[in-house]
Amino acid sequence: MTTLATRPGAGATVPAAQPVAETTAQKAARYLFAGTRLALGWIFLWAFLDKLFGLGHATPSARAWINGGSPTKGFLTNSPTGPLKDFYTSLAGAAWADWLFMIGLAGIGAALILGIGVRVAATTGALLLVMMWSAVLPPENNPFMDDHLIYAAVLVGLALTNAGNTLGLGKAWRNLELVKRNGWLK
Repeated sequence: MTTLATRPGAGATVPAAQPVAETTAQKAARYLFAGTRLALGWIFLWAFLDKLFGLGHATPSARAWINGGSPTKGFLTNSPTGPLKDFYTSLAGAAWADWLFMIGLAGIGAALILGIGVRVAATTGALLLVMMWSAVLPPENNPFMDDHLIYAAVLVGLALTNAGNTLGLGKAWRNLELVKRNGWLK
């Protein structure tokens, strides 16, 4: 049975909005975005783990944070180029920068993998990626575009599409009273 509703001021009755069934393409896109969210979450979390423990991929054990190494010193000392080089090299190895960077990597990675706080993770992750992009201006293989900007754009897309709701705890997270009162935590 179709329900009729009256629009205020119009005096006419129109069918009330009925839930629309999800198409196969929409469901596939939802799962694609969820998989992309998980993959990007792993990229951030892996960077955190490798820098913390020196797992030998990008960070040798001797330079692990738990062994006294600095997660920012190598990149910020050797990689910056272009107009922001002096700014970034001045941050290399600063304890506050190390802590902020590592907390960011862990928090962004965990939030994306769990599907909670995806808006916050996307915002902070995009900011971190744009900063990493700006540290090496111009990029080596292109006048301005590189993977950091693409990842940043994908993060924004994940937040806009509520990608934490599929294969994640996003729906439950959104129903928490704290999150309902503070929409920015979504």
